[in-house]
Amino acid sequence: MALKITHECINCDVCEPVCPNQAISQGVEIYEIDPQRCTECVGHFGEPQCQVVCPVACIPLDPEHVETQEQLQQKYQLLMERVK
Repeated sequence: MALKITHECINCDVCEPVCPNQAISQGVEIYEIDPQRCTECVGHFGEPQCQVVCPVACIPLDPEHVETQEQLQQKYQLLMERVK
C-alpha cells in the first residue's frame, strides 16, 4: 500500500526531505503523498522514513492504494530506472 497523510498533519516539514522517492509534497492545506511514487521506502529502507520521523503519527497505510511487497518492489525498480 502507499501511505497517506491525514488531517492530523501539523505541517512540521520533517517528512518531505526524508522521502527517497520524492513522493511527498506540500498540498493546499497539508503535505500529500503521491501514491504513484510511494513505495513505503521498499528498496531504500526497512521501514517508511516518513512514519519514523512524524511527530504526530499521521501517516497510515492508504486503503485506497493496496499493494503487495512485490508490487512495491516493482514500483521501486521502475522509479530507479527513470532516474538513470
